[in-house]
Amino acid sequence: MENDPVSDVRVTYEVDGALAVITIDRPHARNAISLGTMDLLNAALDEVNASSAKALVITGAGDKAFVSGGDLKELAALRTEDAAADMARRMRNICDRIASFPGPVIAALNGHALGGGAEFSVSADIRVACDDIRIGFNQVTLAIMPAWGGAERLATLVGKGRALMLAGSGRILQAAEAERFGLLDVVVPRASFEDEWRSLATKLATGAADEIKRIIAGVTPEEAISAFAKLWVHDDHWAAADKVMARVSKG
Repeated sequence: MENDPVSDVRVTYEVDGALAVITIDRPHARNAISLGTMDLLNAALDEVNASSAKALVITGAGDKAFVSGGDLKELAALRTEDAAADMARRMRNICDRIASFPGPVIAALNGHALGGGAEFSVSADIRVACDDIRIGFNQVTLAIMPAWGGAERLATLVGKGRALMLAGSGRILQAAEAERFGLLDVVVPRASFEDEWRSLATKLATGAADEIKRIIAGVTPEEAISAFAKLWVHDDHWAAADKVMARVSKG
């Protein structure tokens, strides 16, 4: 699962308690996604889904790119509509798998996220970014459009008008501007970047964030109440409540 020595494609997977981390490790290629990368991402997601992980982080290696998009050197060989559609379908399925992970998913943007990289990032629930990165749906510079579900997810995040403006013009945003648009959720200095995303991801992995994600996605009022009640009677709730009461009693 971790690498293909022939094509120099590498995707790493690690587990830290209830937190899983998938890293596209091709810094020499700015973490571009090739067909081999897609295979390894699917394999990594199989492992995540088979584990007890309650939260997932997707990130890139190095400090230049989160994901620079599709690997143009390889994908340039796709010259028919059927081949292009098959490639788009494969990667969209991966993004859909990430989006449908039961627990919270964080995209940790260690570097620029352009084109397909921006699409990959919005498959996550939350985006944490270094303050020096740029992000943009700039597929139009290649006379194409987002094909991995990114346009639809972008519209959900920033609204239809802004999504059309950004993806239609290919405008690339600095991190601070992307945060104002609602495209990025947390922007931090590079020096504290890894500590910040790991801290947030660990908190999400150890709490009730998976249930909160399910409720946010849309359930009936009764289902929401039932989820709360199950958490209320769980030992974890009473242990946490006892700690709070102990602090209160101490003044």
